[in-house]
Amino acid sequence: MTSDARPAPDRIDAQLGGPTPDALVPAGDAGGCHGGTDRMREAARAAGKSEVLDRYAADYPVGPHDQPQSMCPAFGSLRVGLRMRRTASVLSGSACCVYGLTFTSHFYGARRSVGYVPFSSETLVTGKLFEDIKEAVEQLADPAHYDAIVVTNLCVPTASGVPLRLLGKEVNGVRIIGIDVPGFGIPTHAEAKDVLAGAMLAYARSEAEAGPVSAPQTRPDKPTVTLLGEMFPVDPMGIAQMLEPMGLAAGPVVPTREWRELYAALDCAVVAAIHPFYTASVREFEAAGRTVVGSAPVGRDGTAAWLAAIGDACGIKADLVAAAQNRILPAISGALAARPIKGRITVSGYEGSELLVARLLVESGADVRYVGTACPRTVWSDPDREWLQARGVKVQYRASLEQDIAAVEEFRPDLAIGTTPVVQHAKQMAIPALYFTNLISARPLMGPAGAGSLAMVVNTAIAGKARFDRMSAFFDGVGTGHTTGVWEDTPQDRPNFKKKYAALNEAARKAAEAVGS
Repeated sequence: MTSDARPAPDRIDAQLGGPTPDALVPAGDAGGCHGGTDRMREAARAAGKSEVLDRYAADYPVGPHDQPQSMCPAFGSLRVGLRMRRTASVLSGSACCVYGLTFTSHFYGARRSVGYVPFSSETLVTGKLFEDIKEAVEQLADPAHYDAIVVTNLCVPTASGVPLRLLGKEVNGVRIIGIDVPGFGIPTHAEAKDVLAGAMLAYARSEAEAGPVSAPQTRPDKPTVTLLGEMFPVDPMGIAQMLEPMGLAAGPVVPTREWRELYAALDCAVVAAIHPFYTASVREFEAAGRTVVGSAPVGRDGTAAWLAAIGDACGIKADLVAAAQNRILPAISGALAARPIKGRITVSGYEGSELLVARLLVESGADVRYVGTACPRTVWSDPDREWLQARGVKVQYRASLEQDIAAVEEFRPDLAIGTTPVVQHAKQMAIPALYFTNLISARPLMGPAGAGSLAMVVNTAIAGKARFDRMSAFFDGVGTGHTTGVWEDTPQDRPNFKKKYAALNEAARKAAEAVGS
């Protein structure tokens, strides 16, 4: 546990006064976690959550399918809260969901307690759950330890209409941020980051409009560029160096790491939507009168265009913009030339930076055929989409797993970059593959540092193709179909047995349906 956090009153690993996970049952019209998306959505609207769901539908449109196959979206908002200093995170949801979210968060490096308010059918239906949440927040709200408490409704409390807005704006001087993050309303965990970031920006903006607020620890003496979207820690420093000849400085990265940085983020000259899906956050910046610029300083072309766009938004003289470009572009070109990438590549992921990675790979010399992202198309990703499509790259927003796998099968790349199941499928085809989140997005992408950062890992992976071919030839026919499992003598296929028992199983199914009718 970090020094600025103390245990929440009800921890997932030490529930106080609540039911055990086995005691939790489906509640009310929501039908529990497994009631189905449509049923949960209908229940939420009937319970007064129509405004929230309508806003999410507008901010995070889905289609052509319902939503990408991704982890629980609340993982994203929980991660944002857990990374902020002097911020407590409290979840209200089914015990299995809370367990999974906290386990995954701690697996990814969270070092703080997660508050948990358990419920039963009785407390949910009678409204006692809201009283339990209110009591937990009041116990937790100590200004000596916290600047803010984030309370999150998961699927069942959202579907049942638990009204977090009634918690009030603050308790004992501690800000209260209540959000609904249902899996049936928010498509991906990446967009759930925006839900919390946008809610915090809205709160901070109202504070700044009401009067003086706390100054950040450091405050540049130049106009700043707020960076919207999580990125590798080196990238903001590289961006700061690019902006310096233009008389600008890099501002905070949103989501921020502490509350005071929200004020500094709002007090900027322009916002750079490095990750283009932060719709709610953009709305708050625009309400504060800030201009938002898309794309990012990735590769030579991307950096030149981005610096020009930032300069235009800030009214910077053309000679200063040219000075910034002339200072950084030769170094990027040199880095790209020094570490070329040769090979056909497909890219897919759910972080939101997939198009940026594809641009960098193309400028490094790679033959990129397909880019799939679980995030939606927005105007802030249009520069990247247009650049890629002009070079023959297929760009798929809201990509499904099936579309990502189909791209691997169609293009037969020398390297597949993607999510875990895409990587698994590619390796089964003896195609080298890399997991996007841990091996690609966790590297610098901007400026000269980013220009050469992917080459080593990508070229090493592509060079492993011969090893995959040897392994595939050695294990050919093993572990598939009737040879699956561990055995000494080669198993014999028994198609007649399969046919017989398939028929018996179908007859049993029809009999069960007849009884049910």
